[in-house]
Amino acid sequence: MKRKTYKHRSLSSQSVLHVRVMSPRIAWFNFLKVVGMFIKIACVLAVLGAAGWGVWRGINYAFYTNPDFRLKIIDLNTNPVIDELGVATTSCIDLSAPPSLFDIDVKEVCQKLKALPAISDAHAERHLPGTLLVRVTTRTPRAWIRCPATGLKETRHAGCLLVDSDGIAYPCPQSQEEAAATLPIFELPASTEHPIVPGSKIQLTELENCFHLLESAHQADADAPHWIESIRQVNDWSLCLLTRQGTKATFGLGDHGRQIESLRAALDHAGEKGYLIDTINLIPKNNIPITLRDGGSPPKAVTVSTTASATGSENHRNRDLNHPLNRN
Repeated sequence: MKRKTYKHRSLSSQSVLHVRVMSPRIAWFNFLKVVGMFIKIACVLAVLGAAGWGVWRGINYAFYTNPDFRLKIIDLNTNPVIDELGVATTSCIDLSAPPSLFDIDVKEVCQKLKALPAISDAHAERHLPGTLLVRVTTRTPRAWIRCPATGLKETRHAGCLLVDSDGIAYPCPQSQEEAAATLPIFELPASTEHPIVPGSKIQLTELENCFHLLESAHQADADAPHWIESIRQVNDWSLCLLTRQGTKATFGLGDHGRQIESLRAALDHAGEKGYLIDTINLIPKNNIPITLRDGGSPPKAVTVSTTASATGSENHRNRDLNHPLNRN
């Protein structure tokens, strides 16, 4: 019997041999290829740089060096604190060589103006082609501040301290001196815990009490700031109001409306009868004690009314402002 044989086909794996042939000529061509690539990249970068430089020069000329956009006008609202030259000086703007509007940082201008104690708020913006618009809100003074214990003795002059209705103390600008000349004086005590700092709020209850009395006087008589010389707190329960004619009136810390009306009636009676009131204590509702100046004889009775007609109030005001007894 014949044996079968099988032939197995074996698949031979093929191996590939990679051979790199290097010659000076081939190396030179590879070098030229790399150099060419770098030259292309350099050309692209050069084109982009030239385009960017051209754009920058165009923007710089169009906005920064263009004479049409140089600062020509500072448009400032009318106010008693600062003028256009003051705005430029405060903002460090050189008017001898006006900058471009785009070189002026309007936020910085606002910050520097608001840093001035007499200015409560400020706004600035550019108006092309050459105007810097500036709007400031100045503080409205209500009284002068005097504190002899801390050396604040002088009042009613530029540089002396004023206080606004928010209780912020600030030095009086030269331009505001005349308008504030007739305001009353608040005399305050020294306090190590709450010192009086220009540009900051005065944290003293004595100031609040002085404001309450002044506000009550102003409500009863719009001309009260013109005949009130000063207000100070004497102790924990009373205030002393000094009139321009030298009358010292003692007030409590409350019930100011009634006490102001009593003072007005007493001054009106004194003007009619020709005597001068030196001191008057308005805390009692009845039998108000007074002392007279220059040895005058006290009246037998002074009728004090807590209500007055409009005509009567006007007569009181006119007599107090125009009567010789009430002049400095």
